[in-house]
Amino acid sequence: MSPSQPQPKAASTVLAVLGLLVSMAMFQGAASIARGLFGVVGPQGAAALRVAFGAAVLAGVLRPWRALPRRAAWRPLILYGVSLGAMNTLFYFAIASIPLGVAVALEFSGPLAVATLSSRRPLDFLWIALAVGGLLLILRPDSGAAALAPIGIACALGAGVCWALYIVFGQKAGAEHGMQTTALGMLIAAVIVVPIGVAHAGATLLTPHVLLLGAAVGILGTAAPYALEMFALTRLPARTFGTLMSLEPAVGALAGLVLMSQTLGLTQWLAIAAVVAASVGAALTIGAKTPVAVAEL
Repeated sequence: MSPSQPQPKAASTVLAVLGLLVSMAMFQGAASIARGLFGVVGPQGAAALRVAFGAAVLAGVLRPWRALPRRAAWRPLILYGVSLGAMNTLFYFAIASIPLGVAVALEFSGPLAVATLSSRRPLDFLWIALAVGGLLLILRPDSGAAALAPIGIACALGAGVCWALYIVFGQKAGAEHGMQTTALGMLIAAVIVVPIGVAHAGATLLTPHVLLLGAAVGILGTAAPYALEMFALTRLPARTFGTLMSLEPAVGALAGLVLMSQTLGLTQWLAIAAVVAASVGAALTIGAKTPVAVAEL
């Protein structure tokens, strides 16, 4: 084996890591764009635009109608789509009233719970304790930051529950159809979320400015990150992928600071660090069969 042979693999790994980091930045950037739409179409309308454009892109690329699931596979698929739509809507309601980084950290409790509860080793209880401690710190009043709105906290935690369900049902639904499951799930989510957005915002959703921003949210927040994550997932070990994805709350906090001028108190930064540390620990120590949490499509 010549010394030059490992270079392509190393280059592919670097590209995969960069792609994953870019996907996280895209997702948080899309959230900041969506937040700018809340005053016009509300969180419901923004969620409808994101899901609609995301579903259109994924359906156009993957064309899931070519191999529809068997009848027995539709139940977990429908539950997967429902949890996906509810997760998107609740997350947007959350960031309407609490900082982006805090919302992401609270929402991350969902996939972290799926990962840790699927294992029974004593070490995993350390990650559970660290995550719970981080969440309690987030909820603790901080003199250096504004008080968190209870409705925002509830919606972020609700989005975390939906994210956990999204992982569980996604694994069951995807066992047979793989990536086609995501496209079908997004279409099911659109059937649920879009009518809610239309009922709230009406024809405002069809104005050129709103449609343009909605397309940006759908592409940056769904289609592009999904493609980059699939690229990374095929080139990185599952533990490396999970470890990098654990940085999502920190990326959300930085995006909120840079893009939305959202200042967090010291306690909140420590809380986010605790959640990230718990996620990294879980990704590094929990078995390879544990579900890998991908971004909130």
